[in-house]
Amino acid sequence: MTLRLDFGDTVRLGPGKVRLLELIGDLGSISAAGRAMDMSYRRAWLLVDSLNQAFVEPVVATRPGGKADNRAEVTPFGREVIRRFRAMEAAARKVVARDLRSLEDAIKADAEPRRMRDPEVGSI
Repeated sequence: MTLRLDFGDTVRLGPGKVRLLELIGDLGSISAAGRAMDMSYRRAWLLVDSLNQAFVEPVVATRPGGKADNRAEVTPFGREVIRRFRAMEAAARKVVARDLRSLEDAIKADAEPRRMRDPEVGSI
C-alpha cells in the first residue's frame, strides 16, 4: 500500500518526497540525499523547492558555505511533516490490512512484478 496526499491539483506529498526529506535529515545534503535515491541534484532540489513553496513554513533550510555535503537541514516543521506522514501511513495500513491481505492472496503466484512509476519521484 502506498499513501500519497494530494492538496489541490498541484501539491503532492508521498513516500518519495518524505524519504528524500528523511535522507536530507540523515545526510545533511540535498545532493547526497538525491544520490542515495538515484536522482540528480537538480531533481532533488526541485522536489525540495516544491515542498518549501507549498507549505507556509519551509521543510528544508539551506546555508551557503561549509562542506558541500553539509549545507541542508530538515526544519522542525519538516520533521513534523515526516512524522505526521509516517503516522498516517501506519494508520492507513492498519485500517486496510485485512482487505489488502485478501487481495494479495488473490495475486497469481507466477505474476511478474512490473516496475511502477511514482509521479512524484520517477521510477521506483
